[in-house]
Amino acid sequence: MLPLEVQHPLPLSMQVRTKKRYFIPPAVNKKKETNRDIEERLRAAGTVPPQEIVERQINISCTVGVFDPYIPPEGDARLSTLSKDGLKQRTVQLRQTAASQLAFRKIREYDSLFSTKTFAEQAQEIFIEAHNLLCRLNGGFMFLYPKLHMTRGNRLKTIRWAFVESLEPPRVVHSRCPDMISKDNLYGQVTVRMHSKQTLAIYDRFGRLMLGSEEQPKDVLEYLVIERHLTNRYGRWRLHGKIVPSWAPAKDPIIKTIMIPGPKLRPEDEPDAVKIEIPKPAAVQWYK
Repeated sequence: MLPLEVQHPLPLSMQVRTKKRYFIPPAVNKKKETNRDIEERLRAAGTVPPQEIVERQINISCTVGVFDPYIPPEGDARLSTLSKDGLKQRTVQLRQTAASQLAFRKIREYDSLFSTKTFAEQAQEIFIEAHNLLCRLNGGFMFLYPKLHMTRGNRLKTIRWAFVESLEPPRVVHSRCPDMISKDNLYGQVTVRMHSKQTLAIYDRFGRLMLGSEEQPKDVLEYLVIERHLTNRYGRWRLHGKIVPSWAPAKDPIIKTIMIPGPKLRPEDEPDAVKIEIPKPAAVQWYK
């Protein structure tokens, strides 16, 4: 018998296809550039990057604040002209009155129906309407300008306000006609003194009283600033701000609702069987 030996001329080999090696561009693994990196790269290349202009919205229907605010006399009373303080007060009043008369003439050029005798009553109606809208909060504040933040801090609170009566007839005490952007863009600011009796009560989100009372009215002396865009033919008089004198009394502190920690109960304990002692709060000194 012949041995079964097969001789191959070439060694046995098998081609196996491996994974394809695609070309990966270097930009894929590159770190993402920020705006600052792009600007630095452009500056290094000698190219000036475009300047970003941050646009800020402005509202030309009203001014930023109160121009040349009215300075109420100390205690809202007239001092004797024989004293030094009384003479100084009289000088300030004469200076403010002369400037107010010039502003009244400028306002009448754009508003022919303006009169200091009837405007005080109109300003009081605007004040009452604005505060009634603040209590309801179901419409836009048509009688307000953005500067007077009457809705700040009123979230999750209930406000009850009422105008009881007017203790003294409101009267116009101050007026100015500032301009903004250009000399032709004029605004009218009129300060009205209003002494009335009002009620105010503020409740928190739990229905607990924080400030004031709905049954007990208080005498309130306020100096309202009413403004109008004179060069706008459709402009209206609106409540712009309030002047708080430096001698005004401090406001009452707000009563806040806090959570008092109680004892920890086990699942088998009954709430009525555990004696809960409410700790007394420590005395706190208020500063204004």
